[in-house]
Parts: sequence; structure tokens; C-alpha cells
Amino acid sequence: MAHFSTPDAPRFSVEVYQNEYLPEGGREVNAIITVTSAGGGATAGQPTPAPAHAGYEDAPGAYDGAPGRGGSPRAAVVIMVDCSGSMDYPPTKMRHARDATAAAIDTVRDGVAFSVVAGTHKAVEVFPGNGQLAIADPLTRAQAKEALRSLSPGGGTAIGTWLLQADLLLDSADAAIRHGILLTDGRNEHEEPQRLRTVLDACAGRFTCDARGVGTDWEVEEVTGIAAALLGTADIVADPAGLTADFTRMMETAMGKEIADVSLRLWTPKGAEVAYVKQVAPTVEDLTARRVEAGPRAGDYPTGSWGDESRDYHLCVRVPAAEVGQEMLAARISLIQPVPDGAGSPPSPLAQGLVRAVWTDDLVVSTAMNAQVSHYTGQAELAQAIKQGMNARKSGDAEQATAKLGRAVQLAATSGNEDTAKLLAKVVDVLDVAAGTVRLKAKVAEADEMTLETRSTKTVRVKK
Repeated sequence: MAHFSTPDAPRFSVEVYQNEYLPEGGREVNAIITVTSAGGGATAGQPTPAPAHAGYEDAPGAYDGAPGRGGSPRAAVVIMVDCSGSMDYPPTKMRHARDATAAAIDTVRDGVAFSVVAGTHKAVEVFPGNGQLAIADPLTRAQAKEALRSLSPGGGTAIGTWLLQADLLLDSADAAIRHGILLTDGRNEHEEPQRLRTVLDACAGRFTCDARGVGTDWEVEEVTGIAAALLGTADIVADPAGLTADFTRMMETAMGKEIADVSLRLWTPKGAEVAYVKQVAPTVEDLTARRVEAGPRAGDYPTGSWGDESRDYHLCVRVPAAEVGQEMLAARISLIQPVPDGAGSPPSPLAQGLVRAVWTDDLVVSTAMNAQVSHYTGQAELAQAIKQGMNARKSGDAEQATAKLGRAVQLAATSGNEDTAKLLAKVVDVLDVAAGTVRLKAKVAEADEMTLETRSTKTVRVKK
């Protein structure tokens, strides 16, 4: 394990779990990389408040983002609230959305730049409404909550437009940590699917975003796709009454972020190649295609913003075949944060770890599966089995749905993923857990179906 830190950032550490032994001629090296950040320096994970005497417009609490007037805020957040016509069905849905947004605003810490955007077929700044963001303090939080009274349902849904507006607002604050919270209750019907994908590509790496679907009339793939592209979380709030608690938790987590734009840098020796890189805890997310070249035989994979937390990654590297007794460094893992423009020197690693390969003729040693690798291989298969099973169920292929969801029940049980097991039990009748024998339920509540799909990538960690 190796760890480094900067004065005002969390302390990072990297742990590598693998079976480094390969049989003669073996090429595939698997490792689980546990990355942990702990401690936020002097701020303990809290953004530094802006000076009370600087960085404000004439209106109390407004922030103009201009250089030389107190500097930039440490963090910025934009809350995007769906205000399309469907939010009026039932009428309590809009009220719960307003209440949840107010609770999130109350959770924004002093000194953080923030804004609220009403999303329909267009994006309207609800607060502060001047093309900038406000700096959180008791007065601006009160003003923002008062402005929420103007939120009313009407119009269509064009989520890409909301995200572009959030990007503009977050960019105006020039904050180190930029985050969005997006709530929708419907499908993205007022812009082409390609438009949303283009916007997500443009926003990726510029800010992170948590996405929530309320009710059951939204598309799981749209909401989870937003969160995946912008390195945030996705979830369902089937009952609008649960929005306040969920928004509060999301904002509390966002306020705990202390360091942004961290990348997992992988260096591999000549002749080796990265087969894949996946985040496997707390959720499964394939990062392989997001590689950005970072010098000879090195590539960066984005991980987003960090507070006090721990995540696991599965690395698979193919190395050149070798004879018994040989060994090599299969990969070097570094946690990297970009240096400011004009800094000149390359970034120092926040933490590092090594993945090794050793060739042996001991069959017992070379065929032993590392517990961490085995566990997360099963968790990735679990997520895939649920996706395939639910797709088969929707298409009417009962045989395929039964087989895949039965396998999912089996995997959830063996890995100790009790939450997923409970969700599966609402979709299938479990006849034999160990054998994965199930029967599809004749009737399944839409909320239960969507909850299973939305949360299918959530994993549990290896029991120590």
C-alpha cells in the first residue's frame, strides 16, 4: 500500500488484491484495486466558506464570479427540477419536489455557490436568476426557498437543455468541485436521443451529476445513463413523499466532496495491454472506453470527485507469456489529479499500487482464485444477469428471463447481496436459492420492476 496527500485534501491509499501467480504461458492478470480517501485536512471535507466581505454583488448573497473579488468558491452545485406538465399528476408530486429542493438548499453549506433550475422543454433559472450562482448563507438560502414558490408544472421535457444550463452556471463560478442534482418524472420526449447523448459527452469531465427518477413514468436507461456519463449516482424514488429524505442525503454527500477530477492512471509495460477497467463498488461501471492517453503506455480513467469514501476497481491486464520462474510488473496504478494550467511540472500521484505477475508450475497456487477478484466477478455477472433477465421478461421470452433471473438469485445469495436478493424476490418466486430455481411472478408492480433495474449495479463488498 502507498499513500500521499496534499495539505487541504483527503489522504488517499491504494490496496491491491490479486493472485499474482500464473501457469506457464499464462497471460491474464486480474486484480481488485481498493482506493480509499480519508480526512479532509483543515476543512474535514467541508468547503471553505467565502469571505463575508468579498465576492458579492450589491444584492446580499449574490456572487458574480469575477476574479479579484474574493476569489472563487470551493464548490458549486446546481439543482435541476423537472417542472414539466406531468409533474401535476398527482398534484402532490410538485409539492414534494419543492419541499425536497428546499431541504437540499438547507443542506448546502455556507460558502458554496448554488443555483436552482426549472426544467421543461427549456431551462429556466429560478434562483438567483442572473446567469450566475449565489453564495450560500442564511439569507441566500431563505431567498432561494422563497423563489421555489414559482415552481409550477407545465411544458415538455428536454433534459439535455437542463444539463447545458447547469454546465454554463457551474462554469461561471469557476469552482474546483462542480456538481449537479437532477430530478425527472418523465421520458425525455422533447429532444432527440442523440441530442442528450451529445450533451452528456460535452458535459463529461466538467461536472458530476446525481440523477433521480420520481414515480414510474420515466426511462431507467435515460436516468442511469446520465449518472453513468457524469460519474454520479442514479436511483428511483417511487413515492414522491420520499424525495425530501433522498435529496437531503444526496446534498450531504455532495457537500462532503473535497477533491475533484481524480483519475486512475494505469501504466503497463511493453507488450502488455489493458483488457478492461471497471468500478465494481459501490456500483458496477465499466470505465474501459473512457481511457485518455497519458504518455507512453499510460492511460487515465476518470473517477470524479472524492470525499471520505472507498471504492473498488477491477483491472484485467494481458501480459506477454513467460516461462516458469519469471516475474514482471504487470501494471502500476496511480491516483492523479490534474495540475493547474501553467504549473509546468507533472502531477504528483495521490497514491500508488503495483500489480505483479509471477509464472509458476505449482498448479494449486496458479489456479487459486483471489477472494476479492472472485467476489466482484460474481457481482458484475449479477448486474448483467439482471439486465438480461429483465430485458427478456419485457420481450416475452419467459424461458430466458427465468434462466437469467434465476442465476441472479443464485449470485445474490452467494455474494451476500441481500438488498438485491429482496428486490429479485418481488419479481420472481424463489423455489431453490442454491440452485437458482425461480418462477416468474404473473404480476409485478411497475415500481418494483424499475427499482430492480435501477439498482441492479449496486454491489456489496467482500466480507472480511
